Amino acid sequence: MRRLLTGYAGVFNRRHKRVGHLVQNRYRSTLVDEESYLLELVRYIHLNPLRAGVVRSLAALARFPWSGHSALLGHVDRPWQTTAEVLGRFGAARRTAGRQYRAFVAAGVGRGRRPEFQGGGLRRSAGGWHEVAALRRGRERWAADERILGSGAFVETVLRDAGPPTSAWPRSHALAALLLLLKRCADLWGVDLVELQHGSRRRPVAQARAVAASLAVVQLGLPAALVARELAVTPAVIRRGVERGPALLATRQIDAERLLRALTR
Repeated sequence: MRRLLTGYAGVFNRRHKRVGHLVQNRYRSTLVDEESYLLELVRYIHLNPLRAGVVRSLAALARFPWSGHSALLGHVDRPWQTTAEVLGRFGAARRTAGRQYRAFVAAGVGRGRRPEFQGGGLRRSAGGWHEVAALRRGRERWAADERILGSGAFVETVLRDAGPPTSAWPRSHALAALLLLLKRCADLWGVDLVELQHGSRRRPVAQARAVAASLAVVQLGLPAALVARELAVTPAVIRRGVERGPALLATRQIDAERLLRALTR
């Protein structure tokens, strides 16, 4: 998805001499309670072209090449798409399952737009679902919770199982350690602290900032917005840094836990 949203979009823009976003929003994934919501979500997504007027009828939708619906019905050959998991919920025999699935989708046409299946401003969790609890603070709390689609009990179970990050620091300790962390990252990448704190885009500064962002958000447990203010960048830059940081640390064979322990000495 990253290659699609960056590499492909860049090539497309150069080829057609255009600028700006090619895809409206960033890719996101949602954790779904499959027993309660999976089939409803499949139906809702596959009816999108019909609701948007891209196709005019269910018959046209059944052969629409840009939707998984046509592959589920067997009208478009798409070997890489997994269909058994959905069709298996409608019957053991493919023909029967396809017929039942088609009727299920048709029954949803009149239900219109459903707000519980619309993402709006959902944001991708930093580091995957094991980090979902780290996003349950302040401004980002709503984003973490809306990334889970299911009953109240299911949501609570996921958040409980995710648990707080084991290495999250008390807020007062984390705030005190933040400046030390920035200084250490600046030293490791050979850049000036002032440059790091003023949004420089130089490659070594950007790498030091990514590592600092990753450690500050994931390990210290600080909100991305707070770290962004300290580094004079946007929260989006910090979130990208959270994604890049672990790889940059690994490249230099730097142990995150050891680095943070050194800050308290």
